[in-house]
Amino acid sequence: MKCIMITAGSSNSGKTLVNMGILRAMRNRGLNISAFKTGPDYIDTAYSAYASGSTSGNLDIHLMGIDGLKYSLGLHESEYATIEGAMGYFDGTHNTFENSSYDISIKLNVPAILVYSPSGEMFSAVTKIKGMVDFEDSKIIGVILNKCSKGIYEMMKPQIEKYCGVRVVGYIPKNEDYVIESRHLGLLQPFEIERLDSVLDELAEVVESNIDLNWLIENSREVITEKYDLENRGTVFAIAKDECFSFQYGENIKLMEALGRIIYFSPLVDNILPDADIYILGGGYPELYTNELSSNSSMIQSVREKAESGKKIYAYGGGLMYLASSIEGVEMCNILSGEVVMAERLQNFGYFNITLLQDSILGQTGDVIRSKATHYSVFNTSLKPEMKLEKAGRNTISYDGYSYKNCFGSYQHINFVGNIDILLNMISEE
Repeated sequence: MKCIMITAGSSNSGKTLVNMGILRAMRNRGLNISAFKTGPDYIDTAYSAYASGSTSGNLDIHLMGIDGLKYSLGLHESEYATIEGAMGYFDGTHNTFENSSYDISIKLNVPAILVYSPSGEMFSAVTKIKGMVDFEDSKIIGVILNKCSKGIYEMMKPQIEKYCGVRVVGYIPKNEDYVIESRHLGLLQPFEIERLDSVLDELAEVVESNIDLNWLIENSREVITEKYDLENRGTVFAIAKDECFSFQYGENIKLMEALGRIIYFSPLVDNILPDADIYILGGGYPELYTNELSSNSSMIQSVREKAESGKKIYAYGGGLMYLASSIEGVEMCNILSGEVVMAERLQNFGYFNITLLQDSILGQTGDVIRSKATHYSVFNTSLKPEMKLEKAGRNTISYDGYSYKNCFGSYQHINFVGNIDILLNMISEE
């Protein structure tokens, strides 16, 4: 797989749109491509999957481990891939560059293209770019000027190339049609954007006109990938998937497909759960659909019946909220007794190292799991927590994770590439 990273000096530089334009342009050329995102984000990967027409994955050292990066790439087979960086190129865990896009580009030996949006500056931009290019082991080989006029581009290009020693590959002019709105957990989801396909095709035409796409393709570098040796056990996974529940790691989907087959269902519109061995309720925005979820009483009854019968139900983020007694006073499944209330700020945001405090469908007491969490809600409950959380880089302790029979719910999002034993434990017959 030949890879190239699309990164930036900071968040909100427009790298997601630039990456989508490049992906759509490569797709329109008929190239076999896939897309990845550094870090734990779901929403940007949904956009890159939409733009490329293929599955999209994550690359995250904390969640996967260093070897897991290659396994993640190996699960998404393609000839070419772009890797969109999270935040700034050097921004990693806490106040370090560990697990940053820079760190990952070094570990995988992937060249990086810096998306830079000049604002109220001219030659000062050259010095900033040079600092990022010259930092120890930096993999930046090219620059794309974003939200930039042709005149500014033509003035800055020779100076950047002269003093920074990298290629200015092209530019993207500013266009308000290319702005994507956000909500509390990030960008709006692709299905919420009108005429997204036509916008992406327009963006692809801009990329073909203003960026040297041939140079980007020629300078993508081959990365050695790894493969899992997994036996298909015939396990049937039923996964919630609709406007409310949409956060799933692509790697998790690929691994479950290797171990069995997947059935999708919607807690919003379906009447009952399908027959399956394991039910998974992932993250999303249940707080936006509380009335619809609550009014679907037949589905709630079906979930309760499966829980009482001892079926395995794994819920995280929005899934935990759905299994709770209520969200903002609106009745939910009441499998995990407790009330969910929305907060005005992020709660317990970041990477965590989990220690299981008792046996569950995830594993045995004392097992250590790597995770991340991003949520604006609080689960008020008298249930005893079954996870001890140590925040990565901070050494602060908190608690999460609640169970009822073979149901388990928490705010923690887990990528099975770095925690394969959890998935194998969930499908065991014991």
